[in-house]
Amino acid sequence: MNAMKSITAALIALGSVAVCAQVPDAIKVPAGKEAMTLKGTGMLNYECKTAADGKVAWGFVPDAKLTDKAGKEVGKYYGGPTWELNDGSKITGKQLATAPGAAGAIPLQLVETTPATGKGALEGVVYIQRLNTAGGVAPADPCDASKVGTKKAVGYSADYVFFKK
Repeated sequence: MNAMKSITAALIALGSVAVCAQVPDAIKVPAGKEAMTLKGTGMLNYECKTAADGKVAWGFVPDAKLTDKAGKEVGKYYGGPTWELNDGSKITGKQLATAPGAAGAIPLQLVETTPATGKGALEGVVYIQRLNTAGGVAPADPCDASKVGTKKAVGYSADYVFFKK
């Protein structure tokens, strides 16, 4: 558990929210205007599972805090995927595309959102890009039928860029 805390602390220390200079074509937003960028820092909670198609693989549920450019915690990111802000607004979404991240990091991502619930900053958000990822890759341990139910937590960070129409 101390190793996970150390990884999370190191990821938090990575610095302020910054947007990638080059966004890969695969995850470019098809329409919309950038509304805000938040940093997500926390854990990806992996579990070795059997999917509907019978294949066994690591799947994860995120558990991260969202902070603004000043480092103030403004919300959370968790399974669904769901982004929820302290102002009461909340959105979920589905992945449209991914692009490779840095070595040892989860992929960059483009998500299309469902309409927000609650009033607040997430109202009108239609797309989210996950950029500047660090850490979070699935455990190197094998995930096979004998390991189903095994859980591992992996520290990560990413910038989430929210776009409105």
